[in-house]
Amino acid sequence: MIRNTMYQKDYILRMIEMLGDLLRAIFGWISKGKLEEAKERINEAYLTFLRNDAAFFHGIPEEKLTEVLLADHNFTHGHLEVLAGLLHAEASLNDAMGESGTATGFFRKSLKIYEFLEVNDRTWSPERNEIVTKIRQRLTLSGDADTGSLA
Repeated sequence: MIRNTMYQKDYILRMIEMLGDLLRAIFGWISKGKLEEAKERINEAYLTFLRNDAAFFHGIPEEKLTEVLLADHNFTHGHLEVLAGLLHAEASLNDAMGESGTATGFFRKSLKIYEFLEVNDRTWSPERNEIVTKIRQRLTLSGDADTGSLA
């Protein structure tokens, strides 16, 4: 059993590293205006990494997001980290497409997950901390100042 858990943790860590590379590429495409490429890769990543399409996650209310995924779908903190990254990328894509209302919803969901992980995950990540700060700043600038303690 311990060996299985070790393999699962290694797999999730590799998955997060791969996602990090993909997210850097996606943010690069967004900054270069290659929005269709970014959109395609985000949609593929949901299926590849989380085994559900984006619509599945979009349909879960923000206030129940972590609870539903942990309790009903056996998500781990690693899965949540992946989802938070994808929602952040999707929010940035929608922002670049001029769909700020949709972007705000995705930023809020991403922030909710990141804040949950800050409280409940045993590891501290400077990258995660930086992302949380940027999302909070973005939400404050958009007038969605209710960004505190969403977790």
